[in-house]
Amino acid sequence: MEEPPGSRWADIVGREGHDHGARYAARFAALAASGADVHGEAHFCAALLGPGSRVLDAGCGTGRVAIRLAELGHVCTGVDVDSSMLAQARSRAPAMTWIQADLATVDRLGLRPDFDMVVTAGNVIPLLAATTEPAVVAALAALLRPGGLLVAGFGLDAAHLPLDHAPVSLPDYDSWCADAGLALLSRAATWEGDPYTGGGYAVSVHRRG
Repeated sequence: MEEPPGSRWADIVGREGHDHGARYAARFAALAASGADVHGEAHFCAALLGPGSRVLDAGCGTGRVAIRLAELGHVCTGVDVDSSMLAQARSRAPAMTWIQADLATVDRLGLRPDFDMVVTAGNVIPLLAATTEPAVVAALAALLRPGGLLVAGFGLDAAHLPLDHAPVSLPDYDSWCADAGLALLSRAATWEGDPYTGGGYAVSVHRRG
């Protein structure tokens, strides 16, 4: 499946060329080699999970978050529309489940609706195709078991996005979550868990009722 026409992500990768997955993976490998912690998202999520939880990494990219969560004992599935990014995930963890699909069609993949967590890291929500965001949030929420968590981290201004503006606000996102039967549980300013008091980035945790 190709990147969906009109998605903000498709616009970005269209300018970067077909090897963007390898370059993205190499950048994080270099960071890890320098001693930087590149697993903040996974560790944030792991702190919210019980042992052996089922996790869907929606917009998984090169699999960095899902692979680390699997190393921590969780059962992870990754979904991404980008074949270049998924090629890196499959090469790093061939035994894991990786699905190439547009998140706007995730409700057609036959996934069991009993995930303990769905995580969308890496600005997934604001990089969706315009107008698809509410339907994607609803579809992801429907895959959660009762009490399951939707965790999303994304930029709220141009300084925290690969865009010249922020297409999604927190009131927008909270409204879509509420319409999908999710209630806000907590919000942080970083994946390290710093309290959110405003600013250009937020990590939101919503729970399915």
